[in-house]
Amino acid sequence: MEENTGRKKSGFAAGLLTGIVIMAVISILGFGGWYIVNRNSSGSYTSENVTEGDVSKKLDQLNQLIDKYYLYQDEVDQDALVEGIYSGYAAALGDPYTVYYNKDETKALMESTSGTFSGVGATLTRDADTKAVTIVNVYQDSPAEKAGLKAGDILEKVDDHEVGDEELDTIVSWIKGEKGTEVTLYVLRDGKEETLTATRDTIEAQTVEYEMKDGGIGYIRVSEFDLVTYDQFKAALDDLEDQGMAGLVIDLRNNPGGNLDVVCNMLKLLLPEGTIVSTKDKNGKTDEITCDGTNEFKKPLAVLVNQYSASASEIFSGAIQDYGTGKIVGVTTYGKGVVQQLLDLGDGTCFKVTIAEYYTPSGRSINKKGVEPDIEVEYQYDEADPKKDNQLDKALETVSEELK
Repeated sequence: MEENTGRKKSGFAAGLLTGIVIMAVISILGFGGWYIVNRNSSGSYTSENVTEGDVSKKLDQLNQLIDKYYLYQDEVDQDALVEGIYSGYAAALGDPYTVYYNKDETKALMESTSGTFSGVGATLTRDADTKAVTIVNVYQDSPAEKAGLKAGDILEKVDDHEVGDEELDTIVSWIKGEKGTEVTLYVLRDGKEETLTATRDTIEAQTVEYEMKDGGIGYIRVSEFDLVTYDQFKAALDDLEDQGMAGLVIDLRNNPGGNLDVVCNMLKLLLPEGTIVSTKDKNGKTDEITCDGTNEFKKPLAVLVNQYSASASEIFSGAIQDYGTGKIVGVTTYGKGVVQQLLDLGDGTCFKVTIAEYYTPSGRSINKKGVEPDIEVEYQYDEADPKKDNQLDKALETVSEELK
């Protein structure tokens, strides 16, 4: 997930940061479905023209030249050089979704996809113009709330670290930490400086937000498909039903994807009997995930998407569109129609590799194409009313018209 850099550019409130933890595109966008397995096979990196000895000799040559000529040799991180070999090897495949993760990256990846983390439980964003880092949401009963942090607070300092122009992921790393440890946040509130101390705890990411709109139309926004998302989505759906929901809008804009099983289980709460998604691997083997139709949603439904709705979001919107369960509103989605597998390398690192292409229930491949909306609406920023959302307005209007 990309951090939000201001409503003027993205048109949305802040992207969810885990505790406060950033969900970077490199960690999430490549997921249509992911699994963790042990690597038991062996292979060779040789070719007709290059042997293992040639590779070893070339690396020795490079090391000798670095030792002899490199200006900043005292600053060389030998471990980073080795990790760079692995990363470069994966990157040379030319597949943006096949990635090697070192130990720190693997830990962050597992944390981000689980939806639980150790932090304070808040959401922040950076303004595109002023560069100010602002708290936009504080989780209920979170360490942040208990410490007195409030939406609208401007973050100026974390412990001894000045926020300044630092990247959001760096600021996030300062706030993260071991459960039970403390972090001091210095914020500006209504022109006055406040010093707040929060005790880090295990937080469940709030990947689902919902409310009842006018006319009995439910609204559910899903920011990503993590392991915690299904329960949050079902709870939202059940609560809206209890409130007498007449129709529903599901907002998947800026949702980069996530866990395949999670999105399919969510679709089982909406679709009729049939295939949810199918996959085909390098050997032509096809697998299907199906729905029994017992929870088919028969009320008016619209699904909001944009150019950043990717992977699992496209599985979701593609299935809804194929069955005619609802209307897709917005602009054509990202176009990421391949599945990755996470391979545990046994030393705290992992390898994410593309293993299959997926197809919507009708057999469509959306890879590099995306899901085209039934009702196309480009987002338009309104200077006079920054909170106005013309895409959401159109989705609500679409559902409302079906209710007449």
